[in-house]
Amino acid sequence: MLQYLYSYPLQTISLLIFLPSFYLILSYIQDSLAIRKLGYRAPRVPNYLPFGIDIAYRSITHCQALTDLDFWSWVFSYCPFPHGSTAEFYVCRQRFLSTAEPENIKAILATQFADYGKGEPFHEDWKDFLGDGIFTTDGELWHSSRQLIRPQFVKQRVSDLDIFEKHAQKLMSRLGGRGERVDISSLFYRYTLDSATDYLLGHSVDSLTNPQAEFAEAFAEVQRVQSTIARAGPLNRFVPRKTFWAGLKVINDFVEPFIETVLRMDIADLKEQTNHSFLHALAATGTRDRKVIRDQCVAVLLAGRDTTAGALSFLFLELSRNRVIVDKLRREVLEKVGSRRAPTYEDLKNIPYLQHTLNEVLRLYPSVPFNVRMSLRDTTLPTGGGPDGKQPIGILKNTSIGYATLYMHRRPDLYPVSSDLPHPHVFSPERWEKWQPKPWQYIPFNGGPRICIGQQFALTEMGYTVVRILQRVERIDCYTADDGPKYKSEIVLSPAKEVMVGFWEATKKQSD
Repeated sequence: MLQYLYSYPLQTISLLIFLPSFYLILSYIQDSLAIRKLGYRAPRVPNYLPFGIDIAYRSITHCQALTDLDFWSWVFSYCPFPHGSTAEFYVCRQRFLSTAEPENIKAILATQFADYGKGEPFHEDWKDFLGDGIFTTDGELWHSSRQLIRPQFVKQRVSDLDIFEKHAQKLMSRLGGRGERVDISSLFYRYTLDSATDYLLGHSVDSLTNPQAEFAEAFAEVQRVQSTIARAGPLNRFVPRKTFWAGLKVINDFVEPFIETVLRMDIADLKEQTNHSFLHALAATGTRDRKVIRDQCVAVLLAGRDTTAGALSFLFLELSRNRVIVDKLRREVLEKVGSRRAPTYEDLKNIPYLQHTLNEVLRLYPSVPFNVRMSLRDTTLPTGGGPDGKQPIGILKNTSIGYATLYMHRRPDLYPVSSDLPHPHVFSPERWEKWQPKPWQYIPFNGGPRICIGQQFALTEMGYTVVRILQRVERIDCYTADDGPKYKSEIVLSPAKEVMVGFWEATKKQSD
């Protein structure tokens, strides 16, 4: 055998090239036949390097260049149909679909919920960071996590605003008042860290007073590496993880003492507490498993801290560029609440322009810009395939589908442009006074059975923060250069750089 290889090197090389190529072609044909029994394929994004390495590289480099929206636009550019927004590509023989089509997202999250989930590969990629918590599991494990967490986000708990008031006062003491340059994004991330740890652990880290740089930097670095792992797909084994493991140790060392303290308490004593933290409430259910408690706390800390801080940062960036919106919003706040009184939960719900403003910032900057599901069985997506792009797409088991909320929220065909409605890339709370999106065109908190259970907590914290600041501030100056639509979209959407603004405190006459 070896003598033959040495004697006929050209034939040997040809054979080594032919056999893998033949295998790949045969596998593709077999997949295509199986897919055709279910429906059609979506438009194909071509790859020019073996195993789709060029597509994986493009995804990662767009993320690093803060231009993820351009990546999705490139993917959908291969759809030959008007407003086409579903396409497929291959990386290492694994089929991936990308979609920003409301009907497909509706199927994934609701009408075909049992057909789609996180999947075992997703759980394997994310388990070191988020463990077996609500964001990484399916089936009974997911259901148990959701039932464990849900009671902590009922209206009675969310409407208790004392935690927000305490930390909002510390935040406002650092805003200045005569136009001083302030990195409001940095302050918001510290502010939401303080309120989140207070709510979750029963003890604030008080980073507004004593900046917790190590924890915040570790949390950000773990998210950055985790995002790269997710984007690399089957190639993620080559992603360096040294800083990931170091950051993860910082996170675990931070949470562990709080878990240790609560596990020393009797369950009966925990149940008798009337004003307990999220952590205390978890332990009061009888759960004594440290890993279960750790996984739920880290997951909710990620959702409760970073999403709200990012949304508030984008909101105040837009407000600093729109004096008319600030004036209108402040006028309504003063009419409904006044200049001094702390707003109630009902107050926040009864300020229409505030609700429109929150809706608009979450439309333009959804906290989770894209998400992923995996098919748990052979199934379909309702549209995007066939010669006209309107036929069902066949989906084989273990196919990954990414859906791009950031892209969908900016589609001009879904968010129409007229004399009354500006382009969807423009921040305009007024659009919500005259128009409402159709179902599944606006999903800042996802939808279906896995809809975000912390939705009201996030909206309440955002609304409360805006009201308290605008009760005091009459003008916001922008000191941030407009470099175009760049933002970090790792796990949670956040500004690409510092958000530098200046606050001008209202005079006593204007406030009164």
